[in-house]
Amino acid sequence: MSDDSVGGSHAISSDPARIDAARVHDWLSTDAYWAVGRTREQHDRMMTGSLNFGAYDLDSGEQAAYARVVTDRASFAWICDVYVDRPARGQGLGTRLVTAVRDELAPLGVRRFMLATKDAHGVYARLGFAPLAEPDMWMALQVG
Repeated sequence: MSDDSVGGSHAISSDPARIDAARVHDWLSTDAYWAVGRTREQHDRMMTGSLNFGAYDLDSGEQAAYARVVTDRASFAWICDVYVDRPARGQGLGTRLVTAVRDELAPLGVRRFMLATKDAHGVYARLGFAPLAEPDMWMALQVG
């Protein structure tokens, strides 16, 4: 999605040149329960290996939200690091951002979108996300 998807007062883009990496790192490393304390070096490596989306205020051009996607761009996508700046919350921006991720990847054949959340189940349920149908099939390896 090199062209912006516009709606409301923000444009959404996956153009990597538009991402304000320093701002995103500050948001995540200081205000996101899953990423507090993440180093800038680690953050930059994560962004480099992912598809990144930003939402930008149409008037100022300032980045107001971010989502990172780990994907093979063919069958699977893990949506993570979804963050909306505090002043921009409550406007549906996070929902629009995740919808833009889905809409960009679905035509490539991606059919399985995963995410994890501690506190936003209702937001994602409105987009069709549901608990795993067979959670006993899934496994994880936590190292360290």
